[in-house]
Amino acid sequence: MSSEAARVPRDTSVDPEFGPWLAQASILVVDDEPGMRNFLMRTLGPRCARLELAADTDEASLKLDQHHFDVVILDNIMPRKNGVEWLAEQRAIGFFADAILMTAYADLETAIQALRAGAVDFILKPFRSNQLLNAVARCLDRIRLQRENYVLRYELKAASDHILLRDRLIGQSSAIARVRDAIARVAPLPTTVLLTGQSGTGKEVAARSLHTLSDRAQKPFVPVNCGAIPPDMIESELFGHLKGAFTGAERAREGLFLHAQGGTLFLDEISEMPLATQSKLLRVLEDRKVRPVGSEREVPVDLRFVFATNAELEKEVQAGRFRADLFFRINVMQIHLPPLKERDGDAVELAALFMNKLSAQLAMPAVPIDDAARRALSSYDWPGNVRELRNLIERTLILGRFPEGFGSAVASPVPGDAGSLADVERRHILSVLAACNGQRDDAARQLGISRKTIDRKLAAWDG
Repeated sequence: MSSEAARVPRDTSVDPEFGPWLAQASILVVDDEPGMRNFLMRTLGPRCARLELAADTDEASLKLDQHHFDVVILDNIMPRKNGVEWLAEQRAIGFFADAILMTAYADLETAIQALRAGAVDFILKPFRSNQLLNAVARCLDRIRLQRENYVLRYELKAASDHILLRDRLIGQSSAIARVRDAIARVAPLPTTVLLTGQSGTGKEVAARSLHTLSDRAQKPFVPVNCGAIPPDMIESELFGHLKGAFTGAERAREGLFLHAQGGTLFLDEISEMPLATQSKLLRVLEDRKVRPVGSEREVPVDLRFVFATNAELEKEVQAGRFRADLFFRINVMQIHLPPLKERDGDAVELAALFMNKLSAQLAMPAVPIDDAARRALSSYDWPGNVRELRNLIERTLILGRFPEGFGSAVASPVPGDAGSLADVERRHILSVLAACNGQRDDAARQLGISRKTIDRKLAAWDG
């Protein structure tokens, strides 16, 4: 049936009356009357990105298995099975799209059944094309707002140290210039990207740059911190679930894979993902389908995957904590984010940016960055990288000056017996932890690293 739609020339311009989202939408029409299918094809075909037509519910079920649809428009009275019955069955096995029910019989009982089955709108036959287009536009607005709100709520739960740099990678050093060049080359391609580097080096900023420079820039960018989700919840968060799939699942919910539909899914701290979920992720990468928890149906997804880690995945594979087949699957294009200490001159430029942005955000006067501060910023090792620098500038604004001893501490030469870099890192983390009276969350914020990183290092040192 989709071949019928292909004969209708598509108008790629945005129809202002029905919003910009209709031009990007994928729609399935289910109706047994050829005349109605033809009318809907002529009405919707030129205005949406994809239109599929099904003459009965069996054909519609097959199409749902093959493609993702934003909206399904279906007739209620059809041979063998009516629209409400079919919709209820599909909701039970894993169907998340919005559904608009068409019917010539406007009785209260049908309307109640349709709502219970999961229809979000109800159109009485006969209807004009504008009525249908308005109903579809309402559905698409609702979907967009739900997904945006969900992603925003999710982001607010996570650390947002990247917020001031989320649009671009700042700095003129050759190290960061190489990163920008690599991103520019791979961004237009569908290639999976693995970002590596220490915590706080700007991996999420790089991921957002990849998304912004890709042909998916107008679609969602969904960041997920795998280390911040409890192991027993991560599958449901990523894949979604049906109502009753587990204790507490009071309603069906799309997962983050589906919220990122058409856009970019950024999986940070991928090394923290449980092995069982790694296996399911591998199938998604190979098949481009996700199976929500409790669902019998695999839902097709169209995503660009970007992964990030501050761990050495090769060592994690050798230790049996990370699947070798998943590592080889995601390690297609690797981009390494250099630590701030290797980015000559960038610390001063970033400090000036943070000073301007944070002073406006906190409504506090900017503190001048004099020559002594510049020397200190340039010579410090920044074990917490960009996050630590941002925290230093915020602390400086609150105090009205750079913290006591900041310049002299970093300007003095390092004694020859200072030990290895690992020893320096250990002493620095323990000193910050002591200054925070043992409060690991406070120390993590001050260092610009995650609480889990501190826990892991302390456990290793105790061992």
